[in-house]
Amino acid sequence: MPAFRQVGEKQLPQEVVFMSWSPKRDLIALANRAGEVLLHRLANFQRVWSLPPNENTGKEVTALAWRPDGKILAFGLADTKRIILCDVEKPESLHSFSVDLSITYMHWMEVTEESSLLTSFYNAEDESNLLLPKLPALPKNYSTTAKIFSEEKSDEIMKLLGDVRLNALVLGGSSGFIEIYAYGMFKIATVTGVAGSCRGLCLSSDLKSLSVITEIQSSSDSEAEITYFQLDTSLLSSYLPEVTRMARKFTHISTLLQYIKLSLTCMCEAWEEILMQMDSRLTKFVQEKNTTTSVQDEFMQLLLWGKASLELQALLMNQLTVKGLKKLGQSIESSYSSIQKLVISHLQSGSEALLYHLSELKGMALWKQKYESLGLDASGIDEAITAVGSFILKANELLQVIDSSMKNFKAFFRWLYVAMLRMSEDHVLPELNKMTQKDITFVADFLTEHFNEAPELYNRKGKYFNVERVGQYLKDEDDDLVSPPNTEGNQWFNFLKDSTHLKESPLLFPYYPEKSLHFVKRQMEGVIDQCLQKPADVIGKSVHQAACMSLYKISQRWNDKTSNLHYVLFTMLENSISKIHILRRHTDTSRSVSNGILAVEFGNFLNNSINESSDSRCYSCLDAHFYDDETVTVVLKESVQQEGKERVLAQLPLSSVYTDEDQDRKFIWDSMERLDERSGEIPTRTVFLENQWRVLENMKAQYVSVNGIRKVSCVLSSNLRHVRVFEMDVEDDGEVEEEEEEETTQIAAGEPDESNQSADGQDNVCDASAEELPDETEEHETSLDPLANRF
Repeated sequence: MPAFRQVGEKQLPQEVVFMSWSPKRDLIALANRAGEVLLHRLANFQRVWSLPPNENTGKEVTALAWRPDGKILAFGLADTKRIILCDVEKPESLHSFSVDLSITYMHWMEVTEESSLLTSFYNAEDESNLLLPKLPALPKNYSTTAKIFSEEKSDEIMKLLGDVRLNALVLGGSSGFIEIYAYGMFKIATVTGVAGSCRGLCLSSDLKSLSVITEIQSSSDSEAEITYFQLDTSLLSSYLPEVTRMARKFTHISTLLQYIKLSLTCMCEAWEEILMQMDSRLTKFVQEKNTTTSVQDEFMQLLLWGKASLELQALLMNQLTVKGLKKLGQSIESSYSSIQKLVISHLQSGSEALLYHLSELKGMALWKQKYESLGLDASGIDEAITAVGSFILKANELLQVIDSSMKNFKAFFRWLYVAMLRMSEDHVLPELNKMTQKDITFVADFLTEHFNEAPELYNRKGKYFNVERVGQYLKDEDDDLVSPPNTEGNQWFNFLKDSTHLKESPLLFPYYPEKSLHFVKRQMEGVIDQCLQKPADVIGKSVHQAACMSLYKISQRWNDKTSNLHYVLFTMLENSISKIHILRRHTDTSRSVSNGILAVEFGNFLNNSINESSDSRCYSCLDAHFYDDETVTVVLKESVQQEGKERVLAQLPLSSVYTDEDQDRKFIWDSMERLDERSGEIPTRTVFLENQWRVLENMKAQYVSVNGIRKVSCVLSSNLRHVRVFEMDVEDDGEVEEEEEEETTQIAAGEPDESNQSADGQDNVCDASAEELPDETEEHETSLDPLANRF
């Protein structure tokens, strides 16, 4: 009776280059060569959602990683050099950020260490929720905000922040690029001193060490050298409570910056192009009219004498029209009201929360005994607080401009509406016909201030007028405001100008009257990023190399297979991969082998296909990953040259590898020599698997992805399009009833949630074919793209 039960099989239209199981649910994420990211369910390999490539994210996926709680999937993109954090519930980006180099590997870990200090911090984390009002949900009617921050009573923000317990996303790329992001969002370490392109890495759960495997190639025609680095990250471990608290603040700040950015984007969408109609029509009027009278004088004559020139009358009655004027007035009022609400409810709320968290961060920085070693700089945080203050000032200025514009436009449109009704000899309602001297003065001031002809604007904006003054604040441009606020006669400005001491006071936020809201926002983001960059540099410089070992060389057509958990696993790549080498990183007194290395050879266990008298080394290893701390899952191929070489999925218990005899044959490390040059000195153990294996019939299996927590595995063929899914802790029995299969599936999965839908055995195949696509040659198997080798 075969071990493991097949629960799904599928032929995929695109070649799969990455597979990664969710740590908490029976879901597997795939990335294919087309740049598409897909999520499949265990049961019959049913697709849950797909995220197609696009220009905003990227089209070339180079790495996948799950957050330890299984709620967020991260993937790296080579063409845009971006990292995307995607919601597991729906194919939407919750957060993204740019990196300097293309990512080749990523690992997301969670700190498991417990301490009284950490426990007290976890319990006190809700302080900000008690002191700060909840951020209002952004309106749903804007395209940009449909993805996040747009649902009342939504857990989107908390989903993005995750648990209080520290987790870290470790990124590895080319040219020794390694960065650590707390909660997958804010960088806390930039690691240097590692050579080569990262092929695998693992940060220990106690934050004490970082293991990295890199590929170093000195020239394009030389063999690549696979090297193992062990880095000491004890600073993170020693200051774990402080790192956790600081990282949490960073994450809050990062989330608030995103909230402010989305609020500003909503404001830009609320500002409609219809608001530009008055400016464009007045400009056209100037270009077409034959008289030398200015537009301002034309409107002034209409205001004072009630009569308009023929040109102005044609503009008003033919181009603008009474209905058009009424519609324009309603549009302007509606748009201004929407922007005003967004500024008051969202922009100011987010900015105040940002000030709160930055102020708390400054208090932490002043506690030098705890946080100075981590690089927190109080002066830099002061600059960030000042930048946020300047942004709040600019937002308040925008509110004043909106308020003033709404009053001006209401009075102007009310007067012009009545004037146009009189021109068309329509009836004017008595309540509209009343106009006091104060109203006339108000309209006259509006015409004087806004209807000035400014020909210099025509080269910049293509128009002579800038009647509408709110839109200039929302333009994402570096140009100065076309119509900055008039500060002449302002008593506060005059007082500051005459006061030498107050002018340079740190208590006053700088004011940029010539700049747009977008410009001040970008400036604020830059100052905050620079302020929070210093801890990443300081922590990164504290990381130092504890060990370095050159493992082996590979030709260009070979690609290494690495996997990292509590061990570093690698294979010796020769003409055939006949041995698995298991490298112990830490001394463990409960084991008979400590800080050593063992070679594992697979003996004959397929008696029906191989002669028992044949060489005991009858299998080569195609892929290997840790199933759990005690077991390695491998895909094996028969080494003997015979027709129909079988592929085998097997579980290798490490207890069968470690024996007391190994104490007498301890391997002595020598960093001056490559490991493959000393392969004869490595203790070798030949194992004969009993029942934890299964022949993969009609499938040229090449790769495997496993999840020991969920007790599942997914096998991928060498053509990268044929997958089979197995439950690993049950035996295959084709005659089991459907109800029994469903119960077994849920028990094996560990939780009967909706993501644990049972499979109906091998009969439910989801349009899969049991026959493999046309087989490739063995040469093709060994010359796959490097992206295909990182499961």
